[in-house]
Amino acid sequence: MSAGTRQARAGAGQAPARRRDPLWAKAFVLFGALLMVAAGGAIVAKNALFNYATRSVSEENLLGSAGSANLQRGHVDITGAKNILLVGTDQRPWEPEGKDLVRADSIIVLHIPADHASAYLVSIPRDTWVEVPAFDNGVRKIGRQYDKINGAFGLGGQGLTGAQARAKSIQLLALTIKEHWQIEFDAAAIVDFNGFKDVVNVLGGVDMYVDQDVTSVHIGFTASGEQKVPFKQYNCNGGATCLQAIPGVTPKKYTVGYQHLEPWEALDYVRQRETLPNSDYDRQRHQQQFLKALFTKMLSKDVLTNPLQFNKVVGVVGKAMTIDSGGIDLEDWAFAMKNIGGDDLVTLKTNNGTFNASPDNRGAEALDELTVELLTSIRENRVEEFVAAHPDLATAS
Repeated sequence: MSAGTRQARAGAGQAPARRRDPLWAKAFVLFGALLMVAAGGAIVAKNALFNYATRSVSEENLLGSAGSANLQRGHVDITGAKNILLVGTDQRPWEPEGKDLVRADSIIVLHIPADHASAYLVSIPRDTWVEVPAFDNGVRKIGRQYDKINGAFGLGGQGLTGAQARAKSIQLLALTIKEHWQIEFDAAAIVDFNGFKDVVNVLGGVDMYVDQDVTSVHIGFTASGEQKVPFKQYNCNGGATCLQAIPGVTPKKYTVGYQHLEPWEALDYVRQRETLPNSDYDRQRHQQQFLKALFTKMLSKDVLTNPLQFNKVVGVVGKAMTIDSGGIDLEDWAFAMKNIGGDDLVTLKTNNGTFNASPDNRGAEALDELTVELLTSIRENRVEEFVAAHPDLATAS
């Protein structure tokens, strides 16, 4: 990527010492895990490494017939551009597996150009208003209907549990994306938030740039140092979230600059939206910045040259996700992406980083013209030239 789309890597500056928990970034641990394996292959015994990584990952046929018609399969040299659908789910610990309408909190299109030298991530806002195609999941026939795009994921798995629910949820979501923007997927992954927290904990936090002052609405401290929630949240003004400060509790604050964020700080920081001027879009930008910092940490020498730490990271990453590799061996995916490093990951803004209300449902979003053109460039495998012509799309990190 060009120098104009980058900032300096996080330095050694130290930072002073949760509602929509999941991060869209959590889904990206799939990509990071594969690159870890590729990079680590030169340091750790390759066969043992791939065997361990493969054992740690749950593989299922998620896409089924909803996947690309041009799939390569088996042990192959991966060629051409590839699209991977990444979904982060928002199933709370108290909700049983198979509960209807498990939420897709984050929906990411990961595009790898044909030269396999870079990767682009585009987050489709979960509240995007779409027409969901009719779908038969084997238990229920779902009629064509309008819904937010994350609802397509929930509708697909209705009445099902376990692997069947995961597969049908992904399939209806993939079909919805294909119908609206003609993007087909070669692979897919589902990642859960609880497993993602384990990844951050094993890595010991991240070094990253905090680009605006942020006040936590989830974590605060009393004068005696006891941790408490600093604000009461309630619905107001037609469904907006309002905050009422709780006396005696000082909220945690994150200040502009390079910081080392401990695991609890990093996860808290990227959850904030209520006090930010652009709400969920500011949060999305922070999540993208955090993602790159996490990705860099996963590929650092401290991890790759330490077999014990490497195994811990790969182990928790594997437990956090379910992968459909599109019938291609994971080893081949890793080898194909071996030249992609942290500076080659480009995160792109949608809707210019602001809420774009749908004309059909003011409580939902519509993709603006430039975002639709961006998705078209992904479909036509010319995203690199499109981003070069629109450099402001790249999120600084």
